[in-house]
Amino acid sequence: MGHTYQAVQWNPQKKLYDRLIVGGVILYLVSFIAVSAAVHPEATLETLLIRGLGTSALVLLHIILSIGPLARRDPRWLPLLYNRRHLGVTMATLAFLHGGFSTLQFHAFGDVNPIVSLFTSNTRVDSVAQFPFQPLGAMALVILVIMAATSHDFWLRNLSAPTWKALHMLVYVAYALILLHVALGSLQTHSGMATPAALTLGAAWLGTLHVLAARTEASRDHRDNDEGALQEERWVDACGVDEIPEGRAKVVVAAGDRVAIFRSKGHLSALSSVCQHQNGPLGEGRVVDGLVVCPWHGFQYRPKCGTSPEPFDERVPTFRLRIQDGRVLLDPRPLPLGTETDPVSITPAGSVPA
Repeated sequence: MGHTYQAVQWNPQKKLYDRLIVGGVILYLVSFIAVSAAVHPEATLETLLIRGLGTSALVLLHIILSIGPLARRDPRWLPLLYNRRHLGVTMATLAFLHGGFSTLQFHAFGDVNPIVSLFTSNTRVDSVAQFPFQPLGAMALVILVIMAATSHDFWLRNLSAPTWKALHMLVYVAYALILLHVALGSLQTHSGMATPAALTLGAAWLGTLHVLAARTEASRDHRDNDEGALQEERWVDACGVDEIPEGRAKVVVAAGDRVAIFRSKGHLSALSSVCQHQNGPLGEGRVVDGLVVCPWHGFQYRPKCGTSPEPFDERVPTFRLRIQDGRVLLDPRPLPLGTETDPVSITPAGSVPA
């Protein structure tokens, strides 16, 4: 960010990830079509392509929904979280091609409008074995396309972060619709138990990951609250000075808020750990060129005052710190937005007078 800011999704690292994504998708499609053609020689190339596009989108969706909880449990997954938006757009594109080719093959050569035919050609809603599964996929596709179309920061800024986040949480509605779409389609084509078993395993994987991630965060928050007993009026014993790596932060919970205590060039500064861009984990970021950089989308903040460099206007609360006997003490009361605080100096001995 700043006057020389370039959209972070197109930096060299992002371009490398994009090439890996495209290469992986192409490899998957070629492999899927080759194997499927050998197993089902009666299937046409169009049918195999439709199935390949659909399964590749479903695999990517499982990967996308896995990244968040994995990153919450282990920060080594953060590079994938940093690039999740491009995975989402790729997944939506594959789903759109799957839906478009399916509609063309099954509904475009009659006397009825293909979209109308998709929703009206099967009305057996009273039968599980004949339930119209294609409209379920179409509804999921609408959600995925809307999410992909609004993934740019322009929409985030104009819709506001809470609205944007609520909109993109619809991915779980789309996931449920896709599970029903694929399961019912498999049932009606009598393709055996392999597909239902794979769907069950995928859903169980995601459910387990989210439960484990929630337990990890709850345990961490509870531990930090226990360790943050008040000392000398309002000050909280946050951590030891040596617990904070250079250029990184120690995230603590104080008065119910997550606070990131950053260390850079012999000084400590404390900011809210919640990025104002998309509520990203600011405390998992780094200090680069004197600015705290969010690991999700590269938004930057000045450690002294929690403000973004011009022309951006995002701000996060700051907190007062002091060091005593090698321990970092934190005032858990957030200062007004934009309040400048002097970074606390670390002496070679690891402490300064209170």
